[in-house]
Amino acid sequence: MREKPISFSVRLLPLLVLLIAVAIWSALSKLGIFPESVFPSPLAVAKGLGEEFRSGRLFDDLVASLFRVTSGFLLAVLLGVPIGLWLGHHVRSRFALLPLINFFRSLSPLAWIPFAILWFGIGDVPAIFLIFMACFFPVVVATVAAVANIPSIYFRVAHDYRFSGTELLTRVTLPAIAPQVITSLRVTAGLAWLVVVAAEMIAGRDGLGFAIWDARNGLRMDLLVSGMVVIGIIGVVIDRVLVRLTKIRSVRWGYER
Repeated sequence: MREKPISFSVRLLPLLVLLIAVAIWSALSKLGIFPESVFPSPLAVAKGLGEEFRSGRLFDDLVASLFRVTSGFLLAVLLGVPIGLWLGHHVRSRFALLPLINFFRSLSPLAWIPFAILWFGIGDVPAIFLIFMACFFPVVVATVAAVANIPSIYFRVAHDYRFSGTELLTRVTLPAIAPQVITSLRVTAGLAWLVVVAAEMIAGRDGLGFAIWDARNGLRMDLLVSGMVVIGIIGVVIDRVLVRLTKIRSVRWGYER
């Protein structure tokens, strides 16, 4: 069963929730429960955001963070999906290697920060490494699970049609796992965005995470919150971009109920 089209009034609900949240925020700041220095008002945050934008620092930090997230995330996907496909089709290798993969998947990416600094110093490379470590193992596990859950009837039909090799991969396996893998990529991309902020706070000299840490050290809570707002907005945009993948004709079936 296909989902009914979403009406215009329903599409306005996120905007309504946002306006309510800002109104509550503004009301709390006017009540003076916390001093302005530790709980800036929406107006103060907007002014701080404008200040960062005019100075050019916001753009530079945003570009730096996006570069690191894109590099680490794409590297994890380009390596993780093929390895997941291979493990999904080879039972013995899956049973042998999956416990080790799950072990590393369970480790906090931030635990790698000391090694990242010792191995790569300060800058882009340690942040990219941390993002890769955060994304690679979840991508592998998600791909393995998707392949293992493909109904066997698909492969029997493919055998009847004499599909093999690349044709079997492109016409059966990839279309079958695409919905699950895309969903996992959305979650993993959000994780990558979280990790880059933490990595830049500790092992960076620029980027949104470093900007937040610098604002904290300078006791500029307005700039700190403005950085948080930008991070949240970019996270939503990244998710919306990945959602567009679900509109591909060969993938859309997995999201229609």
